[in-house]
Amino acid sequence: MLLQPEFGYLIWVTIAFLIVFFILKKFAWPAIIKGLKEREQKIADALATAEKVKAEMAQIKSENEALLASAREERARLLKEARETRDKIIQEAKEQAKNEAAKIMAEAQQAIHNQKMAALTEVKNQVGKLVLEVTEKVLRRELSNKESQEAHIKSLIDEVKFN
Repeated sequence: MLLQPEFGYLIWVTIAFLIVFFILKKFAWPAIIKGLKEREQKIADALATAEKVKAEMAQIKSENEALLASAREERARLLKEARETRDKIIQEAKEQAKNEAAKIMAEAQQAIHNQKMAALTEVKNQVGKLVLEVTEKVLRRELSNKESQEAHIKSLIDEVKFN
């Protein structure tokens, strides 16, 4: 009979249970439910904040990747511009060197031409002087003796060939 309680005992246990139940329902359950709802709200807020932070991190990551890609493109562009500038400077230097060389060659050719013309002028002047001297010597001689004039001209020609 351990399992069969008396009827009076069962009524008092039921009344005690109902009193405790109503006291708990009036005072404890609202506080417990309020605490559970607050905890549920905090968990939901924490999850929402975590999702928001996750989304922000993904956005920051994509922005960082975009910045890195942009920086790589900028670096590539700057390197390309530097190479183009270097090639342009080298080409300009080559052109300038060619122009300077052509100018120096032209000046040298002009100088050679001027010296050649000066030498030819000098030779012509000397030939002219020699012709005048020969003519003067021929004219000084007597014009009556043709044989002596021819011998004299021949000797002068020989002298000119030796000089």
